[in-house]
Amino acid sequence: MHIVFIVSDQDFKQLLDQYPFLSYVVYGGNDYIGIIQNHDELITAIYDYSSVNTKEERIKFLELADTWWWESNRMIPINIFLKQDWFRFKSVLRTFNSKDVILKYGPHLSLRDLSKKRTKRRAITLVRKMN
Repeated sequence: MHIVFIVSDQDFKQLLDQYPFLSYVVYGGNDYIGIIQNHDELITAIYDYSSVNTKEERIKFLELADTWWWESNRMIPINIFLKQDWFRFKSVLRTFNSKDVILKYGPHLSLRDLSKKRTKRRAITLVRKMN
């Protein structure tokens, strides 16, 4: 796996293109790249990739995120899907007021969507044959 460290706008764009699970948000004039845990009308929570300190931890962050992206239905937040494996990144979780967040790029999900049941409604028409 090739890891990119952000130095320029080109590196920034390469990172987002290479890893489809990363999102880019702006909050309070600051840029954040990471994995959105929850985005609804009140709260936006993102695991901030740039807050991961060591190269080894960044590699693990991207490997685990890749596993989540390709092996889940992407409706389940990464921390719920990976549980203990993802716990090490709890310290890089940033929570923002959604009304001040600008979602520039990338996927996002809402915990509220987990509780929605999707049911298919079928129309059944009974016709009685008259003789």
